[in-house]
Amino acid sequence: MSDRIATLDSTLVDRLPAYSKALFDGKAKQKLSFEAIAKELGRGEVAVAALFYGQAQASPEDVEKLSNLLGVPKETLEASMGGFPDRGRAGPMPPVEPLIYRLYEVVQNYGYAFKAIMNEKFGDGIMSAIAFSSKVEKEVDSDGVTWVNITLRGKWLPFTRF
Repeated sequence: MSDRIATLDSTLVDRLPAYSKALFDGKAKQKLSFEAIAKELGRGEVAVAALFYGQAQASPEDVEKLSNLLGVPKETLEASMGGFPDRGRAGPMPPVEPLIYRLYEVVQNYGYAFKAIMNEKFGDGIMSAIAFSSKVEKEVDSDGVTWVNITLRGKWLPFTRF
């Protein structure tokens, strides 16, 4: 499975920034995983994938490295990746793509449980999705069953009294 890479779903093209297609085309041509690109950029693979989908802001260093690594002209990326991301518009709500829907379903089923436990441990507040990091890991248990581990790490932001 390590030779398989994620490519751009053609049904999303119209919902993503114009540079997304160029990045995905370069990624496919070079046969690079998000993990490999992340190592070159010195960022987490979830953060790098978010760049490709227009959900994160690229630094000038990111643009330079992506251009060199993927063979996309730097000028093309600078002109289109220099603005601010417009997050949260890539798909419909609720999601219809099965894997994304299952992530949404986790929050539907366990969101209040997560909230209650976080409030007990940290007080009244929220977990930031801005001061945030995430990773995805593969686990194979002793029975040979494959599991996915998703870590969400967000800064705790207490509500303030005003």
